[in-house]
Amino acid sequence: MFMGAPGPTYDGPGATRDTALPAGYDHLDVERRIGHGRAAFERAVEGLFTWRMHQRAGLRLVRVSAARAAPGVVVVVRLGPVRIPCRVVYTVDEPDHRGFGYGSLPGHPFSGEELFAVRLTGDGEVRARVRAFSRPVTLLPRLGGPVTPVVQRLAARRYLGALRGLARDGEGG
Repeated sequence: MFMGAPGPTYDGPGATRDTALPAGYDHLDVERRIGHGRAAFERAVEGLFTWRMHQRAGLRLVRVSAARAAPGVVVVVRLGPVRIPCRVVYTVDEPDHRGFGYGSLPGHPFSGEELFAVRLTGDGEVRARVRAFSRPVTLLPRLGGPVTPVVQRLAARRYLGALRGLARDGEGG
């Protein structure tokens, strides 16, 4: 079903892992503490890679080409009437730092890429990060004007809140 899917709607897939985000886009970079300890880190990572973060943030999974996020996997989520198709372009797989970046596909209301990552610090703090660059493609976000970046920041906070909840699942028992 996903074979032969069109390519991304932006240049330079993988740019969210670079130091500087591409010019000509709105930028977002938000990081929060979501828990403490290896177990919390692993729970958050598992929830991230199995798409539960998206569901807890209020998105409905329409289709996924694999149960776990990996390069090439296509996910289509829905927020209200809006379909949001993306393809995972890379993963981060280090012992204390894991995540993935996915990019917009045709039909997405924005053009760009978003990174979701979870990191375990040396002192045991678990931190989650959402980093993105995007610009509106369809009429609705264009009409949003200056409100659109505010909505994107709220969405990032929902993702981080979802990861916090996932990190805490199963604590104390």
